[in-house]
Amino acid sequence: MTKDLARQSELKKMELCDGCAGIQRNWRRAPGHPELVQRGNRKEEREHGLVTVTRYVCDHCGTAWEYENDKTNLHAGWSVVGR
Repeated sequence: MTKDLARQSELKKMELCDGCAGIQRNWRRAPGHPELVQRGNRKEEREHGLVTVTRYVCDHCGTAWEYENDKTNLHAGWSVVGR
């Protein structure tokens, strides 16, 4: 099994709280939920320049999220990165 497939199956096993389960992934400007706590941010290089990626952790279920604010990519946004 490749690393990507192993990672995907690990993420599928995670139990998300109702707030996290309701977050629309990979869509810029989709809202998070009130129990997400910001844990920092970083800049990443893309073809068109730098974008901001902000890390969050859910206080309820412990799920770690990243939000990519790439104004040129409508499919950036929320993604689960683990626990």
